Amino acid sequence: MSTTQDRFLRHMPRDGSQFKRKFDLWGMLHIDLPLLVALLIAASIGLFELYSASGRHFDMTLKQLMSFGIGLTVMFVLAQIPPRTYQTISPWFYAGGVLLLVAVAVVGDVRMGAQRWLSIPGVGSVQPSEFMKLAMPMMLAWFLATRVLPPSVFNVGIALVLIGIPALLVAEQPDLGTAILVAASGLFVLFLGGLSWWLIGGFVAAMLPLAWMVWSHFLHDYQRQRILTLFNPEADPLGNGWNIIQSKTAIGSGGMLGKGWMNGSQSHLEFLPEGHTDFIIAAYSEEFGLIGVLVLFSIYLFIIGRSFYIASTAQDGYSRLLAGAITMSFFVYVFVNAGMVSGILPVVGVPLPFISYGGTAIITLCSGFGILMSIQTHKKLIS
Repeated sequence: MSTTQDRFLRHMPRDGSQFKRKFDLWGMLHIDLPLLVALLIAASIGLFELYSASGRHFDMTLKQLMSFGIGLTVMFVLAQIPPRTYQTISPWFYAGGVLLLVAVAVVGDVRMGAQRWLSIPGVGSVQPSEFMKLAMPMMLAWFLATRVLPPSVFNVGIALVLIGIPALLVAEQPDLGTAILVAASGLFVLFLGGLSWWLIGGFVAAMLPLAWMVWSHFLHDYQRQRILTLFNPEADPLGNGWNIIQSKTAIGSGGMLGKGWMNGSQSHLEFLPEGHTDFIIAAYSEEFGLIGVLVLFSIYLFIIGRSFYIASTAQDGYSRLLAGAITMSFFVYVFVNAGMVSGILPVVGVPLPFISYGGTAIITLCSGFGILMSIQTHKKLIS
């Protein structure tokens, strides 16, 4: 006959997890400590490099620091909200984002030839397309989580409509880079939902004949020129090819160890355009060399790996799909920015996460990681 003590010992965790959970302060705060530390390191590198790349512009660096502080606050708040709540509000968040994009098309502010901003009294200018980077994967995860997976052809069609509406609205602003990122965040959910390879192949095959029509009728002149410049930037070295040529020059001149912090010539002598935003990785490469780039990308690799771990261990379909899509979207941000500054992808205006200057982008990224931390820390104990 088993005693009470025997039954207790049989059901007691042998790895001390019960003790750890009881005194896990970070878990009580719903913060994933390894992920938080990696984000803080990446942001710190970004602040140091921004100060140098901006020409020792202290006010710009301070504003970036304040944006990151706001982003951390938003991340902490979002981490407290259970994933089930996000699942409930997903369609409303998506619908609100689409309505804001429509409002931008009607009454949005025009700056530098683009209509991307919406002025809200008492708040200031906001860029609704940034909200869609989160609203899109949330909506697709909500849509697929309640349906049989892998999705049927009919459900795939509905999902593509949900992806296409905001993506087209953003592309019309025009903001092709953000439109691609918004669409990709939704397509990632479809892919993670078990989309069959024959459907993927059929979609790619169907898109090929449309490429010429898109090139001829949908792309703006400057967008077509960016693609042509990718293949031969030396054809117009003082015009459209200037950005890529100077970027590759900065990257190559850094060598193995770099020239040292604040000693980069390409950015400080203003040869490198947008050295504090889209092309900041080129300025960073010049100052810290290949070793510095490897360190930075190792941090990115850890963030992506930790995020994928959170996605793979999530306890419900909605959380797995959403966490996986957020992680893959973060990877795309890094890949596209690194690709365009090194000349293997067209210049589409995608910032480098936590490094490039831009408050809205930082807050959006922190929001996504807040949701990831919510998914990680709201798991239920399985007895």
